[in-house]
Amino acid sequence: MELEQLRCFVAAAEELHFGRAAQRSGMLPASLSRHIRLLEESLGVPLFSRTTRSVGLTEDGILLLQEVRPILARLEKVAEKFRSARHQPASVLRIGAIDSAAAGLVPLLLQDFRERSPNTVTQLVEDKSIRLIPKLLAGRLDLVLIRPREGLSRSLAVQPLLFETAVVALPADSPLAERSEISIEDLAGEPLIVPERRSRPHSHDLTMGLFTELGMRPRIAQIADEKQTIINLVAAGIGSAIVPRWTSKLAVTGVSYVPLARNADFPMHKLPLAVAWMKAVRDPARDIMVELLHQNMARYIEFA
Repeated sequence: MELEQLRCFVAAAEELHFGRAAQRSGMLPASLSRHIRLLEESLGVPLFSRTTRSVGLTEDGILLLQEVRPILARLEKVAEKFRSARHQPASVLRIGAIDSAAAGLVPLLLQDFRERSPNTVTQLVEDKSIRLIPKLLAGRLDLVLIRPREGLSRSLAVQPLLFETAVVALPADSPLAERSEISIEDLAGEPLIVPERRSRPHSHDLTMGLFTELGMRPRIAQIADEKQTIINLVAAGIGSAIVPRWTSKLAVTGVSYVPLARNADFPMHKLPLAVAWMKAVRDPARDIMVELLHQNMARYIEFA
């Protein structure tokens, strides 16, 4: 038995719903289910009775829950004791960031932060907004750089930072790669790699919206999820992709990045970046980082 397996089991046992338990634990439902399956295999007994409509605990599951709850509570008290100890030499600030911000913004931000708070250790988690937000709500992150959306929890403070501009990632041997900038009309008929909308709604809507605003339809050659995968597909010659500007920090052989020409009639305010944190949590180190973001954003944009 592993500690993470037991935590997933308790969350699922208390929620009796794997989706809600996964959200509470800050992970995907498939990951939570895998932890529970491994726990059942190690114990040799089923812990849940599952139907298409409900989830319930077996007798073994009820017995395990009674045994595990006090153990986890005790471990949490021990962890809290160490977290609250005043003699610790350094605090830890846990930062979550979407991939383009992690590549373009975070390195400069951390340089400034270390000058202001040299004794604070920073931990960076790079992920999509839809995965970073549950981790923030669960207390597993202290601050996140995300694409904001409507309907975020009222427990969060969310402050807009900027609208990230776009570039076109092209195979290096494409004739368009020699240009100083590329318009949407230039991409008419070109095969495009488009982000999957469920996990990257802003990037997906950027590509589709830029074509729609001109009465055009993109020629979609491939739909992909991860930004690194998209860039690798471009390198393989599958097509081109419209990506956030900071993605150009992902240097991949065989890929050229060309600025996307701006159209005054259709402003590209489709890639917002915001910083978010828990309102009720006091954290001086986090407040320093938020202050740095607002003070230096113009410089970060210029030099990133």
